[in-house]
Amino acid sequence: MVRAVDGVTFTLERGKALGVVGESGSGKTVLARTIMGLLPRQNVHTAGSVRFGDLDLLGRSAREMRPLWGTEMAMVFQDPMSSLNPLMRIGKQITEPLRFHMGMGKSDALATAERLLRDVRIPEPARRLRQYPHELSGGMRQRVMIAIALACGPNMLFADEPTTALDVTVQAQILDLIDEQRRDRNMAVILVTHDLGVVANYTDEIAVMYAGRLVEKAPTKTLFADMKMPYTKALLRSIPKLDLPSHTRLATIPGRPPDLVNPPQGCRFAPRCAYARDRCTQEEPPLITADDPQHTFACWFPVGSPEHRARDEELAAAGNVALAPKDAS
Repeated sequence: MVRAVDGVTFTLERGKALGVVGESGSGKTVLARTIMGLLPRQNVHTAGSVRFGDLDLLGRSAREMRPLWGTEMAMVFQDPMSSLNPLMRIGKQITEPLRFHMGMGKSDALATAERLLRDVRIPEPARRLRQYPHELSGGMRQRVMIAIALACGPNMLFADEPTTALDVTVQAQILDLIDEQRRDRNMAVILVTHDLGVVANYTDEIAVMYAGRLVEKAPTKTLFADMKMPYTKALLRSIPKLDLPSHTRLATIPGRPPDLVNPPQGCRFAPRCAYARDRCTQEEPPLITADDPQHTFACWFPVGSPEHRARDEELAAAGNVALAPKDAS
């Protein structure tokens, strides 16, 4: 059995944004789809609870979840190029949830769809409603996906890698749009991404996942000011920096994530961690609370500890520039 998500706990308030960060295969998307109830029930075993207001969502059938999809929670999927039905006009795809969930007539639904396209900054919305997905750019398709997700006024929005395959300038526009709609609608947002740079400006709190586990969680400003988990630090260090000279070798995390069918004993990041000691490979670290009670992390020798600083000195002496103290402190 694959434990794709194991022991993840967090609370998200209305109007707040949580960034879920980690490498591919860390369990980010599975977590979001589990909360939404989108995983195939026959192939999935779930335990614990998912509380949404007064409701416990875990274990509900698709039939029981259907009234909540769109009206209470919605998702913007990661591939705008394939998420829309290529055989249906844009207007039909936006009005469908309005008519199904809200009971609107055709004319009212079309008027609402036009307003939604205007809200997500699509020019000439009346004309776009008559077009097919292939007639729109990638950025416009993602805006349409956001319009569909927001159509019925959900209280929670999941944005699963919403900037995939988009140009850098368009990525910023999409993230700005999601953040604007969150504030205007007082809506909770879970932003799933592999890029710490993306969540830095658009979230109130960050949860870092590795191999299905939550390894660090903190308010966004706290996390960037005082990272504790070496994996979080390694993720940040791997982001390309504009002020580096050309041809500078990019920092990478050696190795690959573990096989979740047979995960390693102890800390799952230990085989790739430059700071791992014997204890890390033998005992699984629990989530520990830092000085800030909202900051938790799972590491026996966190950044800033005497053992971590001693290892920094060893690495610097060995000429390992990527992990020198100035980069890892």
